[in-house]
Amino acid sequence: MSTINHPVSSHDLHHAHHDPGFVRKYIFSTDHKIIGIQFLITTLIMLMFGGALALAVRWQLAFPWSYVPILGNMIEQFALQGGQMSPEFYTMLFTMHASVMIFLVIIPVLAGAFGNFLIPLMIGADDMAFPVLNMLSYWFMWPAIFCFTMATGLGAGLNGVEGATAGAAAGWTSYPVLSAIQAAAPGSGAAQNWWLLGLTLVGVSSMMGSVNYMTTIINMRAPGMTLFRMPLTIWAMFITAILQAFALPVLTAAGFMQLSDRVFGTTFFIPGGLDINNTDPSVGGGQPLLWQHLFWFYSHPAVYIMLLPAMGMVSDMLAATCRKPIFGYKPMVYSLAAIAGLGFIVWGHHMFTSGMNPALGMTFMVSTMMIALPSAIKVFNWIGTIWGGRPVFNTIFLNCVAFISMFIVGGLSGIFMAAVPVDVYFHDTYFIVAHFHYVLFGATLFGVFAGIHFWFPKMFGRTMNDTVGKMHFVLTFIGFNCTFFPMHLLGISGLPRRYADPYIHPYLEHLLNMNQFMTISAMLMGVAQFLLLGNFFYSMFFGKKCGRNPWNANGLEWTAPSPPGHGNFDIPPICYRGPYEYSSPLVPDQDYLPQTHRLTSVPNPNPTTAT
Repeated sequence: MSTINHPVSSHDLHHAHHDPGFVRKYIFSTDHKIIGIQFLITTLIMLMFGGALALAVRWQLAFPWSYVPILGNMIEQFALQGGQMSPEFYTMLFTMHASVMIFLVIIPVLAGAFGNFLIPLMIGADDMAFPVLNMLSYWFMWPAIFCFTMATGLGAGLNGVEGATAGAAAGWTSYPVLSAIQAAAPGSGAAQNWWLLGLTLVGVSSMMGSVNYMTTIINMRAPGMTLFRMPLTIWAMFITAILQAFALPVLTAAGFMQLSDRVFGTTFFIPGGLDINNTDPSVGGGQPLLWQHLFWFYSHPAVYIMLLPAMGMVSDMLAATCRKPIFGYKPMVYSLAAIAGLGFIVWGHHMFTSGMNPALGMTFMVSTMMIALPSAIKVFNWIGTIWGGRPVFNTIFLNCVAFISMFIVGGLSGIFMAAVPVDVYFHDTYFIVAHFHYVLFGATLFGVFAGIHFWFPKMFGRTMNDTVGKMHFVLTFIGFNCTFFPMHLLGISGLPRRYADPYIHPYLEHLLNMNQFMTISAMLMGVAQFLLLGNFFYSMFFGKKCGRNPWNANGLEWTAPSPPGHGNFDIPPICYRGPYEYSSPLVPDQDYLPQTHRLTSVPNPNPTTAT
């Protein structure tokens, strides 16, 4: 047996490329790698901001009407009332926590950061199809961040209401009529308008990215990179981009319609004759339920926009850390597509309590339960990949296993909500909050943490500290489960969500101690994230230097320099096989077979039969 490797060219395109200067190279860059890193650092900062909002929510639930640390003296209105937060501020907190985490953290960190950085490298392209559009997709994030910041109450003075009681307060779902009629939530005022503008700008940013991803993957794959030689990360990004392209316009249109209701007096979502807070009856003929249909037509597929890229990334990382081919590559691709396709026809299960016709509710219930089938295929194949492998118990593998575990817990609790009779009981309780966080925080963010450690060497040419990474993992895993698993019990006990003080109901008073335990656990988890940030930024400059392929992985990205220069590759790569040829008998001297290695002769796997 012999192999022919591509010779390493001494000609480095990076040096031949004209230096664009600091501003064009690192700020208004059109290089997909820089844009990906910009997305990553921005979303990590937003993660800390959104986490701080969550801790403030948890404080109120654990120690209601007590002095709020830091905010108690910082906000004048709180200082005048003994440092207590107001109920309006609490509603703003959970509204903006969810909005920041979903629209400024989870979606952009997966599609924006990893999608931008990985797609051209993993398919052997020199950049995205539309580099300028790619740059704009990042810079449209900042106006969105500005708008969401104003929505916390800072920009609410435009209608005469301002201060700490003036943030957007309709939840991240922004249901009318609470959100559409200003008198329904007087404190939100202009802040709700800022929230809608921020939502629209995030949608524009995502749409730019999705067009770019689809075009790049379809047209710019390296020679030999057929569809079924693509890594599962690329399949997941491709399907996610399709979801964004078809679902986002609906939410964007709905956002403009609600903004029009609030600003121009239209009545898309406002029924006639509605009397709220002793105001004159509303004039209209709109339907509040129309918003729910439009919102969930996007937002249920958005769950998979927040999950599918992590599924693909974890699949690639598991194969590399277990030194074993992914179990059932094609079923994994088909199940990704099936999850995405079914995701478009199940939005109604979020509306079981809206008075839906029982027959229609049953169709949504059955279609929702069908998603369990492709999801189970993926879980089975991940376990099949680990089974019999030789896993390396590093930070990457541990976070991947945590991803699978949290996804199983979140998926199983989702079955309860898929059933109409059960959902009617659980719908407005903390059981929903537990399910949501297990799927979108527990699963997705553990996948992100693994991805950061895995592709960090390619981004910066250095590795992150594995010991610190394990400490971060252990503290986060313990803190997460101690925070969110008890929420199942709270939900079963009937604790409603979105109440600033649920203990006004005597039957809920005994749940205070459990909420205090969960808040302390959440603080532990929040502090643990400083280990991730410290490890990340320290390793950027002082981490251990590494070569092109520190994990001995097979993907095309590992044939490029670390970090890759302009144009990514020394020489254009040619793909000869899929990315999962680990422990292949064709190369007995090593346990991996990169996609770019061309075998000139195939060895006899059983020499005793040779003649």
